[in-house]
Amino acid sequence: MSDVVTRCRDFTRDALTDWKWMPGSRDDAEDVLLLVSEVVANACLHAGGPRSLLLDCTDERLRVEVTDGDPAAPTPRSRPDPARPGGYGLLIVERIARRWGSLPLADGKCVWAEIASPSGSPDGQSA
Repeated sequence: MSDVVTRCRDFTRDALTDWKWMPGSRDDAEDVLLLVSEVVANACLHAGGPRSLLLDCTDERLRVEVTDGDPAAPTPRSRPDPARPGGYGLLIVERIARRWGSLPLADGKCVWAEIASPSGSPDGQSA
């Protein structure tokens, strides 16, 4: 799992660098990298791994989409068990993203999240 998460973070870091999110908006970029890590890790843990990662950047927002083969919509745990590791991924996504959700697909689902773009991001860029 960690290899998939690392590759997705690296891909995202490269895109954010191209879109001038790094290093000027370092905190924003770190939030995006954490969000990508959490959504991709959830796909690995609960859905057999991600099928795709899509980043779409506009002047207003960055949208992250991760597709997987499990049709079940993700549901945050209201109170993760503090005695067990994990269970905080979607709570982290809720804190970072201004909006997030999932869309059913014919063969799984797409989990998406949006983050406000820092000023100066190029319009209409996607990776």
